[in-house]
Amino acid sequence: MNLLDDLKWELKKRNNSLVKLILLNVIVFIVMEIVNVTLIISGNETIMPLILDAVSLPSSFWTFLYKPWTIISYAFVHDLSNIFHILFNMLTLYWFGRILSDMIGSRRLLSLYILGGISGGIIYLLIYNIGVDYLNIPNGRGILMGASGAVYAIIVGAAALSPNYTVSLFFTWQVKIVYIAAFVIFISFLGTVGSNPGGNFAHLGGALFGYIFINQLQRGRDLGKPIPIFFDWVAGLFKKRSSIKITYRNVTGTTPVNNLAPNEKEIDDILDKISRSGYESLTKEEKQKLFKASQNQK
Repeated sequence: MNLLDDLKWELKKRNNSLVKLILLNVIVFIVMEIVNVTLIISGNETIMPLILDAVSLPSSFWTFLYKPWTIISYAFVHDLSNIFHILFNMLTLYWFGRILSDMIGSRRLLSLYILGGISGGIIYLLIYNIGVDYLNIPNGRGILMGASGAVYAIIVGAAALSPNYTVSLFFTWQVKIVYIAAFVIFISFLGTVGSNPGGNFAHLGGALFGYIFINQLQRGRDLGKPIPIFFDWVAGLFKKRSSIKITYRNVTGTTPVNNLAPNEKEIDDILDKISRSGYESLTKEEKQKLFKASQNQK
């Protein structure tokens, strides 16, 4: 099986939104780099800025009205001149995405990424269009690109759901993720008066949505529910429909106990316990129930 087959297999698999998000970001980055080098060698380097402009979020609200898709596409495009931009985002997405996916499920992780990116983009547009003097972008020609707003939503989402969850930094220090989230938010706050104020406001917008998303999820409201439904609808357009109908009957009229999904109150109680005491405080049975619930949501 070659690399292309491996990629197709990963993209077709279910319940692995985290891997798909990382792969999509990396594939877009590699393709953009190949196109950029090809254009430079052929003497057409002026075309690349036009391509980036078509998929990056513009600071001008009126320009955005002509390119509404950029509120999502910008979160999958990274700065070609700085490989550390995508490297930092993908590593952070992987670390915190794994934590959060285990607790809320793969489909909700996808929803949080998409909506976190949209929220970061909205804050970016608002900041640049309400007359904040110190931003001072000539002719409104600023653009936003990168997954950072979406990644910040996942960082804060993980910290809001399980603040006492600890990770090892440099294989030595045990640090609670709530402190890591607070640190990156503080750095972005300082950056709003630095050389990249728009990007840092987008970080804060994503972070804010991450908190709201988890807060509402703990109250029983899934703000991201329409996202996987939409993707399922799109995927269904490309699936071949079978003309054969298969029906199943339960002969005994009973349901195996092991297949019973935990009810909503049980999951709410488990999420409340995570919020109070962290994921580590759950019993083995509670972790199994949470895992089963997340599988049902995927």
